[in-house]
Amino acid sequence: MTPRILSAGDRSLLVQVDDLQATLAVAALLQRARLPEIEDLIPAAETVLVRVKPGTDIREINTRVMDLLGGTQVDTDRTNTGHPLLIPVKYDGPDLADVAGATGLSVAEVIAAHTGTTWRAAFVGFAPGFAYLAGGDARLQVSRRAESRTTVPAGSVALAGEYSAVYPRRSPGGWQLIGTTTATLWDVDAEPPAAIQPGSWVRFVDVDAADENETQAEESTDSGSTPKAVAVTGARS
Repeated sequence: MTPRILSAGDRSLLVQVDDLQATLAVAALLQRARLPEIEDLIPAAETVLVRVKPGTDIREINTRVMDLLGGTQVDTDRTNTGHPLLIPVKYDGPDLADVAGATGLSVAEVIAAHTGTTWRAAFVGFAPGFAYLAGGDARLQVSRRAESRTTVPAGSVALAGEYSAVYPRRSPGGWQLIGTTTATLWDVDAEPPAAIQPGSWVRFVDVDAADENETQAEESTDSGSTPKAVAVTGARS
C-alpha cells in the first residue's frame, strides 16, 4: 500500500497506513534511514508519528519522508533477522483455562502456540514499558475480559485480540492472563528503561518444560548418556 502523510503540528508528521504489518515496515524503513532531523518515531496500530528536532523545516522533512517511502508498495516482510529476547514464563495465569475454552484448544496447546511463534513488538502504550506484541499464532486471538481487573500483578503475561503482552508493573487491566514472568521489563535506571522496544522480537519460553528437560538431561548424565543443553534466557532481572 502507499502510505499517506499528514501534518501533525509544526514538529511532527503522521504517516498513515492500512494495517499493522505496514506500520512495522514503515517504522523500520525510517529507522534504517537515520535522518538526522528525526528526533523520535512513535508507531501505533496503523500510524507512525514522526517527530523532528526543533528548527527543522517540516515541509522539507515531509518531502524527504515521501521520497523515502517512494509512493510504492512498502515491504511488509516480517522475517526475523535478529536475535529475539527470550522471556521465561510460568503458565499459571487465572484465565488460561478460559482461553483454552474460547479457542477450542487444550491448555497444553495454548502454551505450545504461545511459545511456538516469535512475536514482534508493534508499538508501546497504555503504561511505560507495555509492548503490544504481534505476529503470534492466529488461534490465540481472544477478546478482552468483559470486566477489567482493578489490579494486575507485574510480570503477568496476557492475550487480547491479536496481541500478547507482559504487564511491566502493577496496574489495572482487562487482558486475559495466561502466565507470569520474573523478567524485569521496565527499569527506570536502565538505558533504555523498556526492555522491549518497538520493532524488536520476543519469544516466550515455558519454564516448566525447560525444568523438565533439564531434569531429564541430569538423569541422562547420571546414566552415562550425553546430556542435552537447555538454556532459558530472560530479560533484565
